[in-house]
Amino acid sequence: MPTGGGKSICYQVPALMMEGVCIVVSPLIALMRDQVENLKKRGIAAIAITSGMHRNEIDIALDNCVHGKIKFLYLSPERLTNDLARTRISLMNVCLFAIDEAHCISQWGFDFRPSYLRIAEVIALKPNVPVLALTATATKQVQDDIAKQLGFVNYKLFRKSFERKNLSYLVYGDDDKLKRMLNIFNHTSGTAIVYVRSRKKQKKFQSTSMQAELKLTTITQG
Repeated sequence: MPTGGGKSICYQVPALMMEGVCIVVSPLIALMRDQVENLKKRGIAAIAITSGMHRNEIDIALDNCVHGKIKFLYLSPERLTNDLARTRISLMNVCLFAIDEAHCISQWGFDFRPSYLRIAEVIALKPNVPVLALTATATKQVQDDIAKQLGFVNYKLFRKSFERKNLSYLVYGDDDKLKRMLNIFNHTSGTAIVYVRSRKKQKKFQSTSMQAELKLTTITQG
């Protein structure tokens, strides 16, 4: 399903209808915190175990999941490789495994975050618990790889169009890209994100006369 298409509802609602804790595997702390905050606002017990927590905090959080005080437990794939987490999960009454951003299994698992390839080991601790993998980015090859890495045999694939009707995609060919960009900004309201190929180009962009006409915030990565 597309971004913003309601993938979280696909595991949140079923989990609320079942007894036990739903374990959600998510790649980013910010995503986990956002989900937990939204659930708590609705009076639903949820917790995310992140790298910023002390061991004692983690111990208490996992205990609460074992004793049924937490409905949604958010973990990173790296946390699943931890013996403490695995031992406690084996003691939990798990109703559902939800793998969010599941394309990361295929796109990150082989080099960037190999822990993604070990998710199946944790699923095997609870062989009768259903597993749901969700993504907004999956070619046929990635879909097949997700299924293979998670050990899916007889599985159902539900696929919706990736089209987002609130977005439009336009491609321009122009010798003066900065001028074209300024023209677009001057005729479009709201905030914009500009991607450039290198830091050198980013600095060139900042040094142009556009800086006097636009309110710029620069974000670099790496």
